[in-house]
Amino acid sequence: MPELIAGIVMAAIFIPEVMGYAKIAGMPIITGIYTILLPMAVFAVFCSSRHLIVGADSATAAIMFGILVTVATPGSPLYLSMAFVVAFICGMLLIIARIGGFGFIGDFLSRTALVGFLTGVGIQIAIGQLAGMFGVNSTGIDTIPNIISFATSLPETSIFTLMISILVLVVILIFRRISPKLPGALIAVVGTIIASFMFNFTNMGVSVVGAVPSGFPTLTLPYLTMMDPYALTTAIFACFIVIIAQSAATSRAYSLKCSDELDENQDILGLGLANVVAGLSGSFVVNGSPTKTQIALNSGARSQLATLVTAAIVLIVVIFFTKPISFLPNATLASIVFLIGLEMVDITSLKAIYREMPAEFVLAIITLITVVLAGVLWGVIVSVIISLLLHLSHSYRPNNSILIRNEKGEWAYIPVILGVYTEEGLIVYRFNRDLYYANAEKLMKEVIKIVKKSDPPLEWLILDSGGFTSVDYTSVHMLKELKAKLDEMNVVLVMTTVFPSLRRQFERSGFMKILGEENLYGGVNDAIRAFENRKSN
Repeated sequence: MPELIAGIVMAAIFIPEVMGYAKIAGMPIITGIYTILLPMAVFAVFCSSRHLIVGADSATAAIMFGILVTVATPGSPLYLSMAFVVAFICGMLLIIARIGGFGFIGDFLSRTALVGFLTGVGIQIAIGQLAGMFGVNSTGIDTIPNIISFATSLPETSIFTLMISILVLVVILIFRRISPKLPGALIAVVGTIIASFMFNFTNMGVSVVGAVPSGFPTLTLPYLTMMDPYALTTAIFACFIVIIAQSAATSRAYSLKCSDELDENQDILGLGLANVVAGLSGSFVVNGSPTKTQIALNSGARSQLATLVTAAIVLIVVIFFTKPISFLPNATLASIVFLIGLEMVDITSLKAIYREMPAEFVLAIITLITVVLAGVLWGVIVSVIISLLLHLSHSYRPNNSILIRNEKGEWAYIPVILGVYTEEGLIVYRFNRDLYYANAEKLMKEVIKIVKKSDPPLEWLILDSGGFTSVDYTSVHMLKELKAKLDEMNVVLVMTTVFPSLRRQFERSGFMKILGEENLYGGVNDAIRAFENRKSN
C-alpha cells in the first residue's frame, strides 16, 4: 500500500515536471511524458538501485537542446529525429560501457566542473523562460541575445500572461513551503487548465499548448538521414558523460543514505536499456535524476515497485487524458521551467568549493561563465577540459612524504622537509601517486634535492612504492637514471612495497637487474631493520 501511494504522488509531481523538461529540450510535451513511461519502467526492472529514478532531466535536456538547436529548428522533423538518435545511441554506448566495464569514464567529470556547469545551465534556462512568462516573443538562443531580445520586447508584455505566471509561481512556492509531498506544480497545471477552458484564455491573448497526441507511443527505429554528424556526435558524447557521472553520483549518494547495496554496472545497463527504449518510443535522453529520486524518497517509495506504479498511471494519462493538456497556458510551463532553472543554481556547493578549495572555485566559475556566455556546447567542452586538468594537477603535483618518528615515538609520514631524516643516514621517501611520464621527473628532482641537502651524508634512500601500482616507459627509464645518479653519490637505492604487477614490469624492462634483488624489500619495516642490522654489523 505505501508503494502504491508513493507511485501516485510521484506521478502527480513528475508529469508537470517532465512537461517542463520537454520544453527545455525543445521537444513536444508528449515526448516528455513518454520519458516516465517505458524508459522509467525498463530501468525499474533492470537496475540494482532501490531508489534511483530515471526520466527526463534538466541537465541532459539543456545539453541536447543547446547543441541540436545549432543545426535544426526545435520541434521540426529533423530535430525530433536527431533527438531520438541521440537517445538510442547513448543507450547503446551505455550498454557497451556496461559490457566493457567502462563506467569509470563518468568519474572524469569532476564535481567542481559539474557544479559550475549545472549552475550555468540553470541560469541560462531561467533567463530563457522570461519571454514566455511575460508573453513576449524572444528570438535569442544564447543568454546574451536572449536578454537583449527580451528587454526590447518588454513593452509588448501580455498582462494576463504575466498574471498567470506570477500566480503559478506563488502556488508552487506556497505548497512547497507547506510540504514537499504536495504536488504544487500539478495543482497549478490543473488549475490553469480549468481556468483556460472556462475563460477561453486564447481570446485574452494568452497562448496555450494546443493539441497533444494521445495513445501508447509507437515503437520505431530512429534513422540517420540528413543529420549533422558533428552536432550529433557532440550531443551523444556530452549526454553520455553527464548521464554516467550524474546517475552514478546520485545512486551512490542514496545507497549510502538508505544503507542499500549497489551494483553500478547493473545500473548502467538499466540506463542503457532505458535510453534505447526512449529512442525507439519517440522520446529523448533520460538520466538518473537527483530531484526525482528525492521526490520518490519523500513520497515514501522504498523500492522500484513505486516506479512501476508511476509508469502505469502515466500510461492511463497518455491514453485517456491528453486532451485537457491542450488548454494548458504556455506561461504555466514557462514558470515551472523557470523554477527548475533556479533550483539548478547551486549556491551552497559553490560556497563550499570556495571555502574548501579556492583554486577549484575559480575553475567552477569559468565553467559557469562559459555556459552562460558561450552556450551549453562550449560549457561541455570546458567542463571536460577542466576535469582533466584537475586530475592532471593532482597527479602531477602529489604531496609526497618522509617517514619519521613522531612525538609518541610512532612511525608517521609527514610532508617532505629538506634536512629531516627517518634515521641518521636513512630516509624513507614515499611518492603518493601513480608514476607516469608527467610526474616522473618530479620524483627524480625531489629525491636528488633531498640527498644533496642531507647533512651528514645519506647512506640509504628507501623508496616506498606503495603509492603507485604501475609505471610507464618514461618512468622506468627515470628510475634507471635515478639509480645511476644515486650510485655516483654513494647512496643505496632501496625499494619497498612493490606490487607483483609492478615487479613484473621491472623485470621486463631490466630495472630489477639494475636495482638488485638485495635492494628490494616487502615492507618499509623490513628495509629499516636491514639498514639498522647493516650498521650494527
